[in-house]
Amino acid sequence: MRIGVPRERARGERRVAAIPDVAKIYVEWGFEVAIEPGAGRTSGYPDALYTEVGAVVSGDAISADLVLRVGPPEPAELRTMNEGAIVAGFLDPFLSPDIVQAALDRKLTALAMEAIPRTTLAQPMDALSSQANIAGYAAVLLGATATPRLLPMMVTAAGTIPPSRVLVLGVGVAGLQAIATARRLGAVVHAYDIRTETREQVESLGAKFVEAVTTGSDEGGYAVEVSTDTQAQQHAALEPFVAAADLIVTTAQIPGRRAPLLVTEKMVRSMRPGSVIVDMAAATGGNVAKSLADGVVEVDGVTIHGPIDLASRYPADASRMYSRNLLALLQRMRNIESGELGVDLDDEIVGVCAVTAGGVARHPKTVELLGVTT
Repeated sequence: MRIGVPRERARGERRVAAIPDVAKIYVEWGFEVAIEPGAGRTSGYPDALYTEVGAVVSGDAISADLVLRVGPPEPAELRTMNEGAIVAGFLDPFLSPDIVQAALDRKLTALAMEAIPRTTLAQPMDALSSQANIAGYAAVLLGATATPRLLPMMVTAAGTIPPSRVLVLGVGVAGLQAIATARRLGAVVHAYDIRTETREQVESLGAKFVEAVTTGSDEGGYAVEVSTDTQAQQHAALEPFVAAADLIVTTAQIPGRRAPLLVTEKMVRSMRPGSVIVDMAAATGGNVAKSLADGVVEVDGVTIHGPIDLASRYPADASRMYSRNLLALLQRMRNIESGELGVDLDDEIVGVCAVTAGGVARHPKTVELLGVTT
């Protein structure tokens, strides 16, 4: 089997799907590993490190039995792959019908990392969580450098500077890391998530949980959609905390759905000039009114950042973690006796993340996206 690792071409994407240490393992399994020239350079892994472990630096890495990538490919790229090949990565299969259709046209087996189930067994393969960890850290550092105020309290000869007030909305993996990072930097942190079970997690990190309406989560651990009345209650409870915050980090998003609106334009305008918001959900509609994906917007002196490349800002470690997620997935696919890789569509992890196989759309959300039948 030939494993190909192409260079990521999306603007701002600096990660690579296989670092040299992981490529070495694939070589030891007996596979040919083809790395496109420069694929790991922006992550700190030059071509020479790959050749040292037995990989081949090749311009046709895309011509492989299994292609490993980070971000969603262009449909045209998928159409150049070998018919019937396997592609694994973040494929955006719930929102990008053109990508899914291209995979179907080439009869590709598309393993979407965002479709990995949220189970204990699948944790080593959970790339959404590994990258969200880094993104939550990066979001707070972005906010800390953008705000005109210091985060920690400082007692100086010139007087005492009070600590900044940070509000984190959405307490998944990214939100928890944002809380922990802001706390380490010395800020006073409040946090909110509609899921009842998150209160204990927030308080365990030394932050204060905002008293607002809460509900349970769905079977995947994600927040459920709320009614208009419930959303109005949320906004009313959050208004004073938003107005008092120096920095807000919003992280609430659910794969395959538009991000919930947590901060209205009226709430943004209630903040002090110089305040900063980092909307991590900007790419999926935004948690904050007026936020712009991959852009910066100013509203009455409040700066709203909509970064879409947070994990990529720390590409060496992001690539290390993501490579390990893919490695864990391939280990599950590998037959110990024969050493070959296969896709068991009945497997509780591999089968779930196989959104297409043999020209057929398999995942319910993908089927719904295309309006086809299985």
